[in-house]
Amino acid sequence: MRGGTVAVVGGSIAGCALASAAARAGADEVVVLERTHGRLADRGLGLCIHDGRAAELAATGALPTGIAAHRLTRRSWVVRDDTAAGPAGRVFWEQPFLFHSYHWGLLWRGLRAATPASVVYRQGAAVTGVAGAGERAEVRLAQGTTEAFDLVVGADGYRSVVREAVCPESRPAYAGYVCWRGNFDARRLESLGDGGWSPESVTTVCFAGGSCVVYRIPGPDGPRVNWVLYAMPPQTGRLPFNDPTSFPPGQVTEELTAHLGALLDREFPPYWAQVIALTDPADTFVQPIYDLETARTTAGRLLLAGDAATVVRPHNTSGAAKALQDATAFEDAWRRAGTWDELLHAYQAARGAAGRELVALARRLGRGQVEQPPVWATMDRREAESWWQGQLGGAADIGGQAMTP
Repeated sequence: MRGGTVAVVGGSIAGCALASAAARAGADEVVVLERTHGRLADRGLGLCIHDGRAAELAATGALPTGIAAHRLTRRSWVVRDDTAAGPAGRVFWEQPFLFHSYHWGLLWRGLRAATPASVVYRQGAAVTGVAGAGERAEVRLAQGTTEAFDLVVGADGYRSVVREAVCPESRPAYAGYVCWRGNFDARRLESLGDGGWSPESVTTVCFAGGSCVVYRIPGPDGPRVNWVLYAMPPQTGRLPFNDPTSFPPGQVTEELTAHLGALLDREFPPYWAQVIALTDPADTFVQPIYDLETARTTAGRLLLAGDAATVVRPHNTSGAAKALQDATAFEDAWRRAGTWDELLHAYQAARGAAGRELVALARRLGRGQVEQPPVWATMDRREAESWWQGQLGGAADIGGQAMTP
């Protein structure tokens, strides 16, 4: 199929990837409608992509070459042990971890730079509604205008306007816990020593009621340390976790900050508590954990991708890979289709069930690592391996599934 006009609502990772896919596949016009005016590249989050998924995505062109990435090979699971272990705690299990880590902003910048010049990227274009019945789809913009396209792609994240039209019954569901996130310049580690921590290793600090993942990522000015700590929030009832919106960097409440400090003092090996404490308040935020699955990813002339289609808890380390796989499936479906209906049907067949499986796996991981964790301090390697296979529930690994050729 050749020709046609496409609007992509949302201009972050999924949006850039889907816009590039549409342009490569042969669309006459591709317009990205991004609501923000600011620099998306300033987002400093860390993320990982499984080596197997990265190789597949690079082969299809969905993951451009040359984007800064940090190689990871091992994951160490650690508990505090005041009787036998040193300040870095006791390692009770190590497993292979074949991933590369990325800086969100640098990944987005690479995807944005690789977007074909024919794509029109409009910032400050907030979409307030869409309609996709019939032979055309329409987007309504905040300034009151309406624009029509042959297809509208929702790549507008967990609060997707397009999803409201495709699956109005689907809502993000709060998992009952939050994550504290932060990152800092890796040179700050020099004040603590390396703690036996290899640059290629991911460390998971385990404690009663949660876990914390710590690893290095590339940064605009050199390597950084990125961490994500999952735990129940303070049980005061005063904090608004009924909405997926985060407490952004620099705006974390005193109550949440104090709760994190007490948790580090009580549960963490001293070295890892000091590592987390190296993070500036301006680089620390809190994110309620939600998940969401949809019964369908298409309706009429509307299509969902990335977090607009499924919100997967971060334990699965699959968010960026899933968005790029959505773009790959979209481009493949376009090239094989003779009509818009065939394109939409093929995309739904390729990505609908895949998204729901990722949500189910991430829920198991959340239960096993936060909601109903084992007694970490008593675990050994054999018990940990058995526990992990139960977490996977038949999946080959975390990081997303391999795509069918």
